[in-house]
Amino acid sequence: MTIPPHVVSEIEQLRQEINQHNYRYYVLDDPAVPDAEYDRLMRRLQTLEQEYPQLVSADSPSQRVGAEPASAFTTVTHEMPMLSLDNAFSAEELQDFDRRCRERLAIADIEYVAEPKLDGIAVSLLYEKGKLVRGATRGDGQRGEDITQNLRTIHSIPLVLLAEDVPDRLEVRGEVYMPKAGFLQFNEQAQAKGEKAFVNPRNAAAGSLRQLDSRVTATRPLEMCCYGVGVCSGDLPGDHSQILQQLNKWGFKINKEMAVLPSIQACGTYYQQLLARREQLSYEIDGIVFKVNALALRDKLGFVSRAPRWAIAYKFPAQEEMTTLEAIEFQVGRTGTLTPVARLKPVFVGGVTVSNATLHNLDEVARLGIKVGDSVIVHRAGDVIPKVVRVVLEQRSGEEQDIVVPTSCPVCGSELERIAGEAALRCTGGLVCLAQRKEAIKHFASRRAMDIDGLGDKLVEQLVDQELVNSVADLYALEKDALIQLERMGDKSAQNLIDAIERSKHTTLARFIYALGIREVGETTALTLASYFGSLNALIDTEEVLLQQVPDVGPVVAHHIVYFFKQQNNRDVIDQLKVAGVNWSEQSRTEQENLPLVGKIYVLTGTLSVMSRDEVKQKLQLLGAKVAGSVSKKTTAVIAGEKAGSKLSKAESLGIPILDEHDLLALLET
Repeated sequence: MTIPPHVVSEIEQLRQEINQHNYRYYVLDDPAVPDAEYDRLMRRLQTLEQEYPQLVSADSPSQRVGAEPASAFTTVTHEMPMLSLDNAFSAEELQDFDRRCRERLAIADIEYVAEPKLDGIAVSLLYEKGKLVRGATRGDGQRGEDITQNLRTIHSIPLVLLAEDVPDRLEVRGEVYMPKAGFLQFNEQAQAKGEKAFVNPRNAAAGSLRQLDSRVTATRPLEMCCYGVGVCSGDLPGDHSQILQQLNKWGFKINKEMAVLPSIQACGTYYQQLLARREQLSYEIDGIVFKVNALALRDKLGFVSRAPRWAIAYKFPAQEEMTTLEAIEFQVGRTGTLTPVARLKPVFVGGVTVSNATLHNLDEVARLGIKVGDSVIVHRAGDVIPKVVRVVLEQRSGEEQDIVVPTSCPVCGSELERIAGEAALRCTGGLVCLAQRKEAIKHFASRRAMDIDGLGDKLVEQLVDQELVNSVADLYALEKDALIQLERMGDKSAQNLIDAIERSKHTTLARFIYALGIREVGETTALTLASYFGSLNALIDTEEVLLQQVPDVGPVVAHHIVYFFKQQNNRDVIDQLKVAGVNWSEQSRTEQENLPLVGKIYVLTGTLSVMSRDEVKQKLQLLGAKVAGSVSKKTTAVIAGEKAGSKLSKAESLGIPILDEHDLLALLET
């Protein structure tokens, strides 16, 4: 059979590429491509070698597992090879595996054992007379690395077995992994120290096991779950499931999700059930291993060159895939934050086709060092929003383009703001930006702002979706006939809303400032600004340096205020509100300073009957007082209603005056 030259070339290229990936994966613990990409390369090589068997060589990566052991560790030769498993990627391939087994055994159904395929590092543990004497990595399947001292630090690995009936020599095989919670905690601590974080739990487990100093390994949250036996000098049960139960009695951890299944149909059901619970598990898995349960049947099935015929790994949909970043778009969120979104060449990952992925913020863009045209790794798990996790630098051609960060809002054209030390880029057109209008209107109408009774979140959604309201100023142009057409809005409800909007025109300067939705300007700051400046124009025209002289206004808040009023779009909406009739009383600085309760601090506690605590707070503030949330030596007096609690007790212990509701009414008439 003539072998086309391009086939020889492709096989050689595949072998070189797979060997390089093996080195990155098994030796450096720094994979360059996701598992799904590696699987595709390996399957392509296997297909070509099956078609042209005369090209199969002993040193082909299809004939061995992993890579050569690292030279930093002593080499261990496995008495029984630690083989890999063939993979199934579809229900049809799983059915084919079962059919081949049944045909070779000439039986109708096979009992299988199902075990989650943990995403960790395979290890071999050798026990002599019940004591751990050696631990090794799988390595290339024939030889591994002696990491005994590191494995001794893992609490789920018994140093001495728990029974006396163990064989004189027993080799236990299992998977060392890092649980999700431990992985997240470890990365948080590493980042806090300025150290490099691991990409995923598998890399974290590999890096931890290959530490030359076992004291470092001892600090890592590793666990080991056993899945089988290698060499054994004694007798073992005849079923794999029984062997696992025996290992568990001797002190080994086995997976609680392990199940004995009567047929391949039951295996398919188990697969779907565990796939649905994948994200709830405390550890990462990338599939399920199905093994023929009876050892006698396994012996009849035997092995191929690198894998047993009696087991298969049915892989879950890949959670990571490689694709191309075709463009970057900046989306404006409901609070004005710009989020860079990666537009990707569509790729199937996590069970769905993904064409968009979040890049979170500019800090993440800088961390990734990403460019348009890059080959990138996309991660999607369960219902989690897809995200780009890293750039494949080895794939760069030099034609990639830097990301251009916008200088103005892509929706409304307003200036963008980024505070030093913050990752977020924000639009400053809070009153006019269409991307923010729903949230802006909801805030504007809220009880502590303009207090438009009846204008709830769902109604705001309808008004915006029906294009009846595009900015807060449009609220004051709403007509009853248009409102009646809305869902669940009758004649009376429409009239009540019109009346509430009309009442809201008469407000206070503090409420109006708060209603504008300026970043970091809450009720207290709005009241402080209203009291300090007395008029809106005085506030609008104040420079950033002067704003910082206002009590409780620091440089960040001052910056937000100046930026907000600097935008002509925001000022236009304020003018429209004034024209619509929104008004408030303004006072000069001198008038503010002469208010009767300036410098006084009051604390409210208990239930008041004459008016609500919010009303009392507002009236006290209008008289120049400050209303605090806790009692201190600076408190002027505590106003106590019914069922007053700890604040009253603390005031009494400090000797602070206590006012009842009669005293309150007298105070408000000051």
